[in-house]
Amino acid sequence: MSTTAERPAPARARRALPLSAEIRRQLSRRRTVVVFAVLAALPLVLLAAFWLGSSDATSAQRGFVDLAQDSGANLVVFALFAATGFLLVVVVALFAGDPVPSEASWSSLRYLLTAPVRRERLLRQKLVAAGLFSLAALVFLPVWTLLVGGLAYGWGPYVGPTGDQLAYPLVVARLGVVVVYLALSLSVVGAFAFLLGTLTDAPLAAVGGAVVLWIVCAILDQITALGGLRQALPGHFAFAWADALAPTVDWSGMAQGALWSVGYSVVCVGVATWRFLRKDVTS
Repeated sequence: MSTTAERPAPARARRALPLSAEIRRQLSRRRTVVVFAVLAALPLVLLAAFWLGSSDATSAQRGFVDLAQDSGANLVVFALFAATGFLLVVVVALFAGDPVPSEASWSSLRYLLTAPVRRERLLRQKLVAAGLFSLAALVFLPVWTLLVGGLAYGWGPYVGPTGDQLAYPLVVARLGVVVVYLALSLSVVGAFAFLLGTLTDAPLAAVGGAVVLWIVCAILDQITALGGLRQALPGHFAFAWADALAPTVDWSGMAQGALWSVGYSVVCVGVATWRFLRKDVTS
């Protein structure tokens, strides 16, 4: 009889902490609102900067910033170019590195694990929610910027630095490729932040640690003496998404960047799971 009475516990553990509850929990967080508010403000800040500045560029080779006012699509590309190096890194690190240590800092982690919630389920729900919010941010930025840029600069074709043009709907499809690549490229940031989040009770340490890793790798990437070793550094192929905006897409850079990032991510998530399953959360 005692064995039969104890059987429902694993079933309750499997049903505890549904993904919808975790998503609602993260939606109610102030940092989620702040992140999307910053992303919403970015294209507006760019419009104000271009309006206040001068447009007297005379260089024969025009870059993303020089072309930003040509159309809404061009403004999207420049916004992504400006955000890839730091802003999007912070966003992904925040969504992935904050959930687990926040529970620990609020002293609710032990409660969740005795609810009961299996440790691997807790990690999976936190990680899936972090991935969904990161992807939502990566989609929101270009979609919102395209709307703002289209209203401000028109709905003309995308004009590349070499003068090549991409008309709608082709440019929208290429921007979709860019978003997918950014999600894969930045997965290493999220995975490392998630790993740090299972090792510390301080959310800022997990988020900051992932951002510092990206910055250090960016510095090392400037050392040409490292040669081919630089390709293994996270962030070396961070801007390879620009190849998706050429008339003929060169997939080599994006393929290498995605493989390195996914490989690092699998290792980081694996270590995080192994460590958390053995961690003493009652101390």
